[in-house]
Amino acid sequence: MEKFMIIGERIHCISPTIRKALAERNPEPILKRAKEQLDAGAHYLDLNIGPAEKDGEDVMPWAVQLLQNEFNNVPLALDTTNKKAIEAGIKVYNREKGKPIINSADAGERIEMIDLAAANDAMVIALCAKEGITRDNDERMAYCTEMLERGMSLGLEPTDMLFDPLFLVIKGMQEKQKEVLEAVRLISEMELKTVCGLSNVSNGAPKHLRPIMDANFCAMAMQAGLTSAIMNPCDQRLMETIKTCDIINGAVLYADSYLDL
Repeated sequence: MEKFMIIGERIHCISPTIRKALAERNPEPILKRAKEQLDAGAHYLDLNIGPAEKDGEDVMPWAVQLLQNEFNNVPLALDTTNKKAIEAGIKVYNREKGKPIINSADAGERIEMIDLAAANDAMVIALCAKEGITRDNDERMAYCTEMLERGMSLGLEPTDMLFDPLFLVIKGMQEKQKEVLEAVRLISEMELKTVCGLSNVSNGAPKHLRPIMDANFCAMAMQAGLTSAIMNPCDQRLMETIKTCDIINGAVLYADSYLDL
């Protein structure tokens, strides 16, 4: 069994600091966030530049080269709805440590992101949705199958697709949580990889509860087969939970110092 893959979420244009740094091409705040996440144990970094409709084709390759030059070709998820920006980022991307991940496709208007991944030998996050929140697991699995078939018809390996059943906020949609975990299990039984935006689970909850909710939901999702998450690796409780689950699942050989490794 492979170790759980951690994709650091903290280089995100929703942060005023990061948004300003991207606009001004200021490396320092971006590199600081990247180092914090890598030091905490992130395997990939998510580089979220937002829609970036005006300057995405300039911002994405600048940021890709900035991060990979500074951190020994760290693998990245290129996160934007701007297709041309992703193409520009892939052109300068160094694959020494891992393929780029395109974040993200869905079964609706963004399905062409699967085509983009296939054309560029990239991985892709595939959201099991079409318009808004998916109604139930029958819909989720139909969209999953549709995107899998499209990717494979274009030459993508199933392992190059990370399927996201869309984790939902507990505070507003408590009744949907078991269904989401069941979706993870169903996708995993197809021997497919899964991913999630983990912080969605605790969105809107009091600050002191968020790490508790994220860590416990992550453990339950890993038991159901979750293989990766876009998450905050600087959350120590969450990282300790993931490392412990990897030990229990046999993905890592036990040592008394496993939390430090």
